[in-house]
Amino acid sequence: MTCPLCNSHAKLFYKNTHYKCECCAGVFKSKEFHLIGEAEKNIYEKHKNDSSDKRYQNFLSPITNSVLNDKSKSSVGLDFGCGKDSAIIKVLKDNAYEIYGYDIFYLDDKTLLKQKYDYITSSEVIEHFQEPNKEFTLLKSLLKDAGSLYLMTDIYDESIDFDKWYYKNDPTHIFMYQRKTFEWIKDNFGFSKVEIEGRLIRFYL
Repeated sequence: MTCPLCNSHAKLFYKNTHYKCECCAGVFKSKEFHLIGEAEKNIYEKHKNDSSDKRYQNFLSPITNSVLNDKSKSSVGLDFGCGKDSAIIKVLKDNAYEIYGYDIFYLDDKTLLKQKYDYITSSEVIEHFQEPNKEFTLLKSLLKDAGSLYLMTDIYDESIDFDKWYYKNDPTHIFMYQRKTFEWIKDNFGFSKVEIEGRLIRFYL
């Protein structure tokens, strides 16, 4: 199997469903098990995220605090994969930041993908990438010089019992990352630095 991130060889890793790349260490689900179109969207429709929910805002605070600490109010951002009701957008706008939302299912405004941004946020999104190489190429292209990319996802490591790992059980979670995977992304997409703190991943140009 070929890795959809780095195009290297991957070996069967778990049952007949998941492969692990020998190069970037990404763990991904075989295409035959991907949900497509409405079947995928139907899973997202079950999410009950409310941007005004303080617990939800707190969950996303690693991203919003990073933006508030790193970027000025004159900067312009994009929340990529923002869903129907983005708490990231609400918190940053409440702090007088300019940020827009793009989502292939809910806010598919392609004009937003023809501009460049000082920062991009993306929470609980990158594990859904069917073509992560294509998607990270897009994200990098949307950043201005000295731009920053703030991500949140659950990160796999070898100490985790994959069979019991809850994160793989969501049928839309099809590409999962290890720390080595993010280092590969840094080196191959032209980022100068990556910082990983828990579920937060920060890339800097």
